[in-house]
Order: sequence, then C-alpha cells, then structure tokens
Amino acid sequence: MLTCREVTQLLSEAQERKLTVAERLRLRVHLAMCRGCANFKKQMSFLHDACRQFVIEPASKERGES
Repeated sequence: MLTCREVTQLLSEAQERKLTVAERLRLRVHLAMCRGCANFKKQMSFLHDACRQFVIEPASKERGES
C-alpha cells in the first residue's frame, strides 16, 4: 500500500501527467482508507480550480468582457 507521502507525490504528479492504471488504483485504495489524504486531494482540487479561474477571469476583464 502507498504511504501518505507517496500519495501526496502522486496527487501532485497527476496535475502534470496522466497516472498509470496501477497508480490510479493504488491511489484510489489509499484515499478510500485515509481521511487525511482524501482531504489533501480535495484541497488540491480546490486550489487548482481557483488558480484556473483566476487566470481566466482577469484575461476576460482586460478585454472588456463581463
């Protein structure tokens, strides 16, 4: 089973590359059992979405779009 450290590393890598089937399966098993890592994943997703929104909205406002 993956350690919490390995899970956080894989979650970070998943932002940059597609994980293998084996990596995704091991990650899913760990996340089902570890509340801390599941919470970390939610936080990463929130930050990723917030950053994406921040980049999109200012560019739209600069062009005069609403």
